[in-house]
Order: sequence, then structure tokens, then C-alpha cells
Amino acid sequence: MNKFTFSASLRLCAFLLFFAFTVFAQNIPAPKDVIGFTPGDDRKLASWTSIVDYFKKLDAASDRIQFQEIGKTTMGAPFVYATISTPENLKNLEKYKEINAKLADPRLIKSNQKLADDLIRQGKTIVLITCGIHSTEVGSTLSSMLIAEKLVKAEDAETKKILENTIILLVPSLNPDGVDIVKNWYDKTLGTPYEGTTPPELYHKYTGHDNNRDWYAFTQVETQLTVDKIHNVWHPQIVHDIHQQGANGARLFLPPYMQPVEPNVPKEIVEGYTELGSAIAEDLRGKGFAGITTDSTYDAWTPARAYSHYHGGVRILSETASAKIASPTNIKFENLRGDLGYDAKKESPNFRPVWKGGEWRIGDITNYMTTAAFSLMKHASDNRRKWLTRFYAIGKEAVRPRRKGEIWGFKFAGTEFDLKNILQRGGVEIDLTESTNGPLPDFYVNLAQPYGNFAKALLEKQTYPNLKDENGNPIPPYDVTAHTLPLLMDVKVTPVFSVLKKVPPINGLRVCPKTENFSLEIYKSSIASMDEGWTRWVIDDRSSACLRYKYDSLTDSEIKSNGFSSKTIIFPDQSPNQMLNGYAKGTMPDEYTGGIGKDGAANLRKFAEAGGTLVFLNRASDFAIREFNLPVRDVTEGLSRKDFYIPGSILQTEIDTTHPLAQNMPKESIAWFEDSPAFEIQTDPLALVNNFKIIATYPKDPKNILLSGWAFGAEKLAGKAALVEFTIGKGKVILFGFRPQYRGQSTATFPLFFNTIKN
Repeated sequence: MNKFTFSASLRLCAFLLFFAFTVFAQNIPAPKDVIGFTPGDDRKLASWTSIVDYFKKLDAASDRIQFQEIGKTTMGAPFVYATISTPENLKNLEKYKEINAKLADPRLIKSNQKLADDLIRQGKTIVLITCGIHSTEVGSTLSSMLIAEKLVKAEDAETKKILENTIILLVPSLNPDGVDIVKNWYDKTLGTPYEGTTPPELYHKYTGHDNNRDWYAFTQVETQLTVDKIHNVWHPQIVHDIHQQGANGARLFLPPYMQPVEPNVPKEIVEGYTELGSAIAEDLRGKGFAGITTDSTYDAWTPARAYSHYHGGVRILSETASAKIASPTNIKFENLRGDLGYDAKKESPNFRPVWKGGEWRIGDITNYMTTAAFSLMKHASDNRRKWLTRFYAIGKEAVRPRRKGEIWGFKFAGTEFDLKNILQRGGVEIDLTESTNGPLPDFYVNLAQPYGNFAKALLEKQTYPNLKDENGNPIPPYDVTAHTLPLLMDVKVTPVFSVLKKVPPINGLRVCPKTENFSLEIYKSSIASMDEGWTRWVIDDRSSACLRYKYDSLTDSEIKSNGFSSKTIIFPDQSPNQMLNGYAKGTMPDEYTGGIGKDGAANLRKFAEAGGTLVFLNRASDFAIREFNLPVRDVTEGLSRKDFYIPGSILQTEIDTTHPLAQNMPKESIAWFEDSPAFEIQTDPLALVNNFKIIATYPKDPKNILLSGWAFGAEKLAGKAALVEFTIGKGKVILFGFRPQYRGQSTATFPLFFNTIKN
């Protein structure tokens, strides 16, 4: 073959390859081909059906992606995720799952460093990207399609390296039901004065925004599916959790997180999220993105938001500034504000460069999100060996034998199945050991196991640091300060400092003695309340063949029109102003404005006087105090944070067990205290002995009030009432100064809650 012929052959081969690639690329659908617009277009949202359809079409068109349904959501929609990598990697997924399982649990290779090094050499960085848990934060679910399209279609060297060195697990939405709830409301209000408002209902049937506070209690179907079928199957080294935040602050938050860090989070996790978050921030700044902050606003305290931190993987929370759902907004520079740790108008080492304000659109949001995601995946690819080595080190430290003086484990009664089931869902191994208190064996958690720190974080009490700013004001946590399950669930857990003997299992049987039926109404404000959703969930969850609870929602308009259908009404935690006034006129369509109103409040009092029972939870109690002129004062009202601050903590209570509402309660219990009232009777108790009864109080000694978390100024509660029953006419008004059904976790106080229904 002469030179000319050889050169022509090369050109022909190149042309054929280019032609083949072009045909291949043309067969890969763009999101617009399926959902009808490009994600990031103004005022456009996709339905969940169309999003699932797009991923199915990607799967059919490419050998770089496998798409699967792994279950159904709370409301019956498909819960799905995509696995994206090279075709060769996808053919060997079981191999990479096995490699990761061994690195996660070094006991499987007897902590042999040579075997570990070989696994690290073969393994891939597993990256889990989760989108859309908060459904009004629409950018991430839209971005999931852009991320998938580029990974499947692109032929540049960087993307190919990402595909080769990583396995990407992409969840388009952790709350598919909310995708349609938000889209339906957005489309309904498009072009009206209410365009871009939040729907007047929870965007998750039960939990609303609290659905990302469920990563250790595992109450919701969506959490269970993600943990059971993704986290615990793949053990990702990196979890990228994509969110949105307020419109007037930074354009983008990335880790490192603010202090405090929960003490059971391994140092390697802190090192990993600091390195990765900082690298993404610098990469985006170098590409011209402005308004990026790190080490601000968000802490790493509670496992409720960070399952991966106790399972070997870093959680990279990203928070991009929001628009008005998918509608543009214009933000003046002077209206920018900062948050804990930064000022949005001033450049600082952890906030730079300053964003100058102006128009902010959904396309800006998807641009920040997709760029950050690819920066993260590039780091995961370029540092594959480092990520896997760090992952193995976390596992090796976790399974090592405990030293003298360390806690070796915990044991608790072998009848406490709720606590056992939570721990086991989180990958914790639980054995049986001899009991010192009865014939049944105890459950025993040995901490020398891969996820021993997860168990330890949940089983020990929390001591939140007493953090204050330069003016002496408490620095608030991002969420809450306590997550001690034994206290929340009234389970006695004993620390163990030596190895315990294992015993074989004994099968037990729980019998339902009789069936009881109860009916009630639950107040549903036009301003959606997460506690209302949790109240419904707890009742639905506890309904069974033994106890059947039937409830109806009671709306503002029904209260105003005396539309009562039962003898018991529960008012979940909500501010008195929201309950009384609802949305202001002009901010939402008229049917959602006005709240209960004074006429409705008067109807509620008449309802009680005629023999009904009104139950008010937490802040809703202040509504009853004000509107019914009850002879009681909330002693926390008007206190400044400098004097009193208890942000989500577990407090001790003393119970009057002779009262019917305290049936099956111990003499000492707990209260979940968060923005809560505490009660002081304002009249001579002897004169009103038949008009009120105090059922629960806080200890008189302030040192005995806090059980777990943070309580600044707890002495203000000493001896005050936490649960009071008033008689009004023929009926009752019951004031809970706490949330007895807190996030479906506080089973210790469930009896108080359900006794109000039964009695």
C-alpha cells in the first residue's frame, strides 16, 4: 500500500468513526425531545411521568446507563434511579458492589492490607447524586436530566475519564409525589398574581420539608427505599445532595460545614467533605461563578440529614439560591443578606466573589447545579484511589477491637423491636445476650462493626456545645440538638465495657387482645403545617387490627361554618397567628386566606362547652390560651434568646399517673421541646380545683431538666407545667407544651397523645 492509499484509508476510517458517533449522538434523546422544553427554561416544569419517560428513553438509547424502578412512593408513583458508567463497568456491577462491600467491612478480608490494596486498585469511586427531596426546589430534578444527558452523550476526555473511574448513581427525585404537587400548583397559578408561590399543601403527603430529617428514623417509604436499595447496596464514598436555599443570600453553599460536627462522625469524613467541597468551590470560582460560600449556615450535627456520614461516605450538601419556583426574580444588591458565617455584600475568605445582584432565573440555578455536579464527579474520578483508601480506613477503624476504658457496646431489652428495627435498617448488627432482668434475652450492639458509630450516635445522649456570638446570643443549630432514641422511645439502654456472651434467638408472639375504634378530626390550616402531616402519619402508622383510628381533616372554612363531625379535634403545632389569620389577603387566592378568624375561634369554644375535646400541640396551645382566655400563662413568651433558648432538645417531665391521659405512662417521662410553651396557672389553684388538672410538669431542680441536647435558661421551666387539661362547660381543652408525636420518633409520649383520643 502506498502512502497516498494509506492516508486515504485513515481519512476514510476517521470519517466513518465520526459518522458513527454522529448517528449515535443523534439517537440519544435530549430532554426537550421528551418533556417538551430544555431544563432551565423559564416557567417550565416537567411532570414526574415525563421525567421517568426521559430516563427510560436514555436507557433504551445508550449502553452507558441502566435505569430501574425500585419501589413505589407514598402515593404510588414509581421510585427510580439510574446507574451511569462505561458499558464495561455496567456489565460488572456485581463485581464492584462486592469490592465496595469488602472495603466497607474489612472483616471480610480480615483487614489484610495487601488484599485491600488490590481491591482499591480494581474499585471505582461510587458517587450517589440525590435530587429533589424538597419539591419546591425544582432545579435539581430538572438538572438530573441535564447531568444524565451529558454523561451518556459526551465524548470529551474528561467525561470519559469520569465514566471509567466512577459509577454514578443518580436519583432524579427523592420525593416524586412532590414533583407533581408543585408542578400542578405552579401551572395553575402561572400568569396570575400568585405565580411562583408555594403550594397550600405539604409537598410530601406526610412530612413536607421534614422528609430530609428522616435519615435515622426511616419512617417514610422514600427513605426506606433509598437506604435499603441504594445506600446499603452500594456504600457510596460520596453523596451529593442537591438543594436550594433562599433567594437573597449566597448563590451557592458548599462544605465544609460550620461547627459543631457530631462527635461520632469520623475524622476522615470531615477531611473528605472539607477537601471536596473546597475543591468544587474553587473550581466554580475559577469558571466565573460568583456568590459562593463555604463554612457557613449549615452544620454537621444531626444524623437526621446525613446518613452517609455514619456509613463511610461524605455528604456534599449544595444549596443554590432559589428563584420563584421556575419564574425569574430580580434581586437588588442592597437587599442581599448574609447568614451565619458570611455577609452577602462583603468578600471574605469563605465567601467570594461577591454577586452583584440582578436577575436570577431557573437557568442560573441549573447552571450552578450541573457545573458543581461535574466538578464533584471530576474530583471523584481524578482521586479515585484516595477516595477508596479513605473509605477503607474508615471501615478499618470502625471494626477494630475496643480498647480498655472505651465503650464496647450497648444492650437493651429484647422486647424493644422499634429501636432494634431502626438500628438494623441502618446496617447495625445486633446480637442476643443473657438478660439480667427477665427470662427473655437482651439485644446487644457491639460497637466494633462497620456502622457502630451510627448506633453510638443514636444510643448515647447528646451534649450540644454552648455556642454564643460576640454579643452573647446563642448561635442556633441548623436543625435540632438531640437525637437520643432511647429517651425518645422510653428504652433503657446500658453501656457495656466488655464482651458479652451471645445466646440463640427466642421467638415471641405479640397478641391483639381486642379491637377498638376511634374517630377524630385534625385541623388542616391553609398554611401547610409539617406537624399536621406528622400527626396524620403517626395515626396511620399506629392504626392496626387492634386500634383503628378514623380521622377527617378540618379546614378553616369548616370551623367558621360549625362543620364539626366528631367529638375530638387535634390542632398540630403551628403559630397562633398562622392559625388565626392564615395567608394575608392578596398573597394567595381568596379561598386560602383568613385563617380560623375570631368567629371560628368562638365556634371552637362553643364546641368545647357543648362537650367536645380540643387538643392543642406545642405552639398551638398559645392560640387556645389567647382565644379562650384561659387562666394560664406561657412563661416562655417574650423571653429573649439571651435569657432562654432550647432549640430541639429532650427534657425531663414528671407525670401524674393517676390521670386518665397518663394511662400506661411512667412517673418520669420526656418532652420534645422546640419553640415550645410552658404553663403557669394564673389563679388560685384551690378555687379552680375542678376546672383544670396538671398532668405533666418539669422538675423543680433546674439541673434535672435537660436530658439531651442544649437548654440555655432551663431554670425558667423549673416546676412549670408541660401538659394541662382544662374543663370548659361540658368539654375539655388539653394543652401540650411539647410535640408528643415529634417526627414519628417520640414513642415515649405516644400514649399521652393517643389517650387524648381514647378518653
